[in-house]
Amino acid sequence: MSLPEIREPDAPPAVAAIYAGLREGVGVGQVNLIWRHAAALPDMLDWLWAQAAPALASGAAAGARDRIAAAVEMPPVAGLAAPPEVAALVETYNRGNLTNLALLTAIRLRAAGLAPGAAGAPAAVGAPLPAPPPLPRLTDLTPEAAAAARGLAARHGLSDPAVIPSLYLHLAHWPAVLAALPAALAPLFEDGALVVARDAAVAAAEAEAPALIAALGPAGAAPEGCGAFLARLAMFTREVIPGMVPVGLALRRGLGG
Repeated sequence: MSLPEIREPDAPPAVAAIYAGLREGVGVGQVNLIWRHAAALPDMLDWLWAQAAPALASGAAAGARDRIAAAVEMPPVAGLAAPPEVAALVETYNRGNLTNLALLTAIRLRAAGLAPGAAGAPAAVGAPLPAPPPLPRLTDLTPEAAAAARGLAARHGLSDPAVIPSLYLHLAHWPAVLAALPAALAPLFEDGALVVARDAAVAAAEAEAPALIAALGPAGAAPEGCGAFLARLAMFTREVIPGMVPVGLALRRGLGG
């Protein structure tokens, strides 16, 4: 099913302020889907942000981000011809997905009762990445681009097949690049390589969770409907986001990064 969300151009002032904090704290020019979904649920975005903000500000989330990236091994992929804007977009998703995987895994596991551990080494967030072009909706894509995005999403085997990772929608701005992805990413999509890399990202994020929990802000009272949201958060932190981590890292390599 389609997730309700508040997109950045539609955000009311209170939501827009948190979105601005997220963009600054993660160091990217956009807000991840799971945060936009939380904004559409009463009090959920405030609950998440109160926990996440200190870990972003201290560099703890960035340190976990870098260690997760180093833990994911992938098969070699073919080179991919694309304009520089595509490489910039891929880096935006890499930084966002890795940071959100670390941060949201820690929040999910703390809600399940995991205790804090010793603090991990922090890292610099990095220079802010440029804002990407507007994120298209699936319904705005050409039939060819929509079919390509759906086909790529299907290779992930998500438990909710209606969820299409945002990177695939975003790459519709470059139809030739989107059309080339199945061949370019073939080594990742074959013989279970994507599942292996995804599970390595999940394991690395869960290993970082105790240290990152120590850097989170107070959780406060859970909003109404938090149980259902945490179930969705589990899908995002076990399937959607970690599945896109190896895709983004493979594209970085294929683009010569």
